[in-house]
Amino acid sequence: MKLTFLGTGTSQGVPVIGCRCEVCRSADERDRRLRTSAMVEVAGRTFVIDAGPDFRQQMLRAGVERVDAILLTHEHKDHTAGIDDVRAFNFVDYPTIRTMHIYANEPTATTLLKDFDYAFAENRYRGVPVIELHTISEHEPFSVCGVEIMPIVGEHSDRFRSVGYRIGGMAYLTDFSGIKPAEEQKLYGVEYLVVNALRWMPHDSHFSVDEALQLIHRVRPRYAYLTHMSHHIGLMAEVQSQLPKGVMFAYDGLTVDIDD
Repeated sequence: MKLTFLGTGTSQGVPVIGCRCEVCRSADERDRRLRTSAMVEVAGRTFVIDAGPDFRQQMLRAGVERVDAILLTHEHKDHTAGIDDVRAFNFVDYPTIRTMHIYANEPTATTLLKDFDYAFAENRYRGVPVIELHTISEHEPFSVCGVEIMPIVGEHSDRFRSVGYRIGGMAYLTDFSGIKPAEEQKLYGVEYLVVNALRWMPHDSHFSVDEALQLIHRVRPRYAYLTHMSHHIGLMAEVQSQLPKGVMFAYDGLTVDIDD
């Protein structure tokens, strides 16, 4: 299995428009973050987790030629706004049309049906995305192209929840601010854990670095990677040393080879 971090930034990305802080002015490519997304290559298949407003740029930058399915974590635009761009994959081999399979929980599926209604209309006009939307149960594993995936539910805020995914020995969580014990138990035994860490200070709807480290300490993966980070994290050249052994700040373009 191969994990690629397509984007590791927050809803605003880094640099933030108009910001003059040292992180947003940094020349270090590790400090430049597109909206959070990841790609998992497993068993000859390619899955993308979340398709935000930078989806097109991420696909081009990573040289992606085929995506078998997209797994969405929740309905917010920094994770779904790029859905229209899946049509490039639909029609790249035209006249063969390749349907894009998208997996989401019920609130996220409902939002897609509203925001991209033209893609699901009975009489669709030519060139719109060709999507097969699969509404998943948040509490039951499901199979995509023969690969079993376990959803893991977290609290994003008192109004929203986010769904993480465990694929074999890797689990990917983003936009969590809390997790119940029964859901946390689904993480036990993972070798690689990805978890969001917005900033050092607490936040209402995202884990801070300390909260992410607490979860990592309880789960005890072999390696852990922090993602969905704001410019408040600081310069990568300076802050990595503040993390414990086996934990690192992810950055755009980082790839991790994972034993299946």
